[in-house]
Amino acid sequence: MRVRRNDQVLVLAGNYKGKKGKVLKVFPEEDRVIVEGVNFIKKHSRPTQQNPQGGIVEKEAPIHVANIMVICPKCNTPSRMGTVVVFDEAQQRKNRVRICKRCGEMLVSSN
Repeated sequence: MRVRRNDQVLVLAGNYKGKKGKVLKVFPEEDRVIVEGVNFIKKHSRPTQQNPQGGIVEKEAPIHVANIMVICPKCNTPSRMGTVVVFDEAQQRKNRVRICKRCGEMLVSSN
């Protein structure tokens, strides 16, 4: 999966098509991500000590990774991601980094 936390993404399909948001959480086993401000559901919650009122809570639900596309920070357009292996001189080892297929810019993870 080429989507990581804190990536800026564009929703390609569904009720929130065309909306942009930041990835809050990634579920690689299920190929799903939670995007900020996208795919709200209503969850009924019982009164607890943290929430003594209870009631209906709106929260973001996971969306399938096929329905989003990462926005490249350099060219500022939704584009496909690729991976390339580069040699790190400082650590003397190979690292796999993500690149934008449109402009070739490396995406540095800020996790």
